[in-house]
Amino acid sequence: MRTIRVATAVLLSLSVVNASAWEKGTWFFRGGVATVAPDASSTPLNLDGTNIAGSSADVDDGTAASLMVGYMYTDHWAVEVLGSSPFSHDISAATGALGLGRVAAGETKHLPPTISLQYWFAAPESVFQPYVGAGINYTLFFDEAVDAQLEGVLGAGELSLDASLGLALQAGFDYVLTDKLALSAGIWWADIDTDAEFTFSANTLTTEVEIDPLVYSLSLSWRF
Repeated sequence: MRTIRVATAVLLSLSVVNASAWEKGTWFFRGGVATVAPDASSTPLNLDGTNIAGSSADVDDGTAASLMVGYMYTDHWAVEVLGSSPFSHDISAATGALGLGRVAAGETKHLPPTISLQYWFAAPESVFQPYVGAGINYTLFFDEAVDAQLEGVLGAGELSLDASLGLALQAGFDYVLTDKLALSAGIWWADIDTDAEFTFSANTLTTEVEIDPLVYSLSLSWRF
């Protein structure tokens, strides 16, 4: 019987924390790492006004430091802003009817600031704190460059990617370690679309790209 009482006490200690740090009026800050995994698709590449049959563009994954800050307006509702250091991505292209196979087309960096309204399901004293959220993502591309492999075909060029504004959805959880510290994991989906334009001395290559990535993050969360 004593063993049962001890086991029960241990389980209770794992399921309850100091509620004062996980309730209305709490600020939280997260720092960690995030990976952007695009589910990219595109219109056919358009060379000087003519679509290239069987061609498309793709975007590789990128990983960077993630930073998030949020505020709990009630015990269950919060607003969070997602930021990060710049993500870097390689861009490739299937050349289709041009017959060049898949080529390295370019590279870019981007910043994905996102603001979300979140709903936290658990009571403030729970160790496991799951949540869902929805909001708006703004993606800004910069440091775009054409890859040497594509320049070997079309000559020296420049790449431009339009900024994107779209819906973002998220889900995640905090696993409470102390009354101030938690281990956090999250996943986002973001509606990111951009028009890509490769400009060369004698040619222009364009395509519309739906990036629509999943973003995975692992971080530590501080509450105060």
